[in-house]
Amino acid sequence: MHARPLSQNDRPMPVLTGMLRSIGLLAALLMVTVAFMASTAPRAQAEGHKCSYRGDLAKRYCDDNRDLVADLPLDSSEWVNPDTLVFSYVPVEDPALYRGMFKPFLKHLENVTGKNVRYFSAQSYAAQIEAMRSGRLHVAGLSTGSTPFGVNLAGFKPFAVMGTNQGEYGYKMQIIVPDESPITSLQDLKGKTVAHTEQASNSGNQAPRALLPQHGEVPGEDYEVVYSGGHDRSILGVANGDYAAAAVASSVLERMADRGAVDMEEIRIIHESRAFPTTAFGYAHNLHPRLTRLIQKAFFTFELQGTKLGKEFSEADRFVPITYKNSWQVIRTIQEQNNVTYTKENISE
Repeated sequence: MHARPLSQNDRPMPVLTGMLRSIGLLAALLMVTVAFMASTAPRAQAEGHKCSYRGDLAKRYCDDNRDLVADLPLDSSEWVNPDTLVFSYVPVEDPALYRGMFKPFLKHLENVTGKNVRYFSAQSYAAQIEAMRSGRLHVAGLSTGSTPFGVNLAGFKPFAVMGTNQGEYGYKMQIIVPDESPITSLQDLKGKTVAHTEQASNSGNQAPRALLPQHGEVPGEDYEVVYSGGHDRSILGVANGDYAAAAVASSVLERMADRGAVDMEEIRIIHESRAFPTTAFGYAHNLHPRLTRLIQKAFFTFELQGTKLGKEFSEADRFVPITYKNSWQVIRTIQEQNNVTYTKENISE
């Protein structure tokens, strides 16, 4: 008996085709699901991540690697890669003056990063730190004393200071008086009015409060403290006889003297400390890692010599690398001795 050939109706092609289509649809759905899970894995990991250590950092930051600065967010959707970088330098003197001095560097920063760069003239330490905390400031130079506030309140990540090819850097706290003043020692400050700069300033406030008691003078007890609002104001105030004395940064005094902004014959130094680290340059913790590498490259490839910036900071010839954990240890110790807590209210009066 011979089998009958299958007719068109007898053939199972429609069933097979439907099965294949179903399998294909399932495979496609599976691929989409896998792709979705892969794309959301970092976010899910970030959401499920429990911060193991914060130290003094604000609650919005984490320091799992314990280098004392805020970690890059685990969720890459939180990384910032702006078309325009905003840069600010510590507001110790005339902002317009430093805007012009930093022009060559900012042009170099633009060339290396491929970004537009805008200069932000902050009027105070608090304004500078708040701008970074709120995401309006990306790269900055913060004063020595305000750097820990920037680190802990705003996610500032310092990586460089101005120095020499031997890696040397630093400045000193100096106590200055008018040249004709009868004051010749720290003990002569008793009962006088002495200018400090701002609460967060290291040489202008934190250092004298921590170090002068070792010499028998307690600021606020043995002499009256008034806040001038800046190193330049303290220096000019002493030169004009407005203050009996002032605590200032040696680097600012030297630069003002070199520019002719103050006559050193009108000022006398009666005390100075050992060297401290100078202005810290760094960036916001949540910048895209590729961008931060380019920012660091811009700093470390810029030649200060031959520029207005190099002329102003003649004691340095380049930017040198530092770490906040090591280089700012002495500053953190001073602030700890002064019972400083890193809050917005403690940045300035």
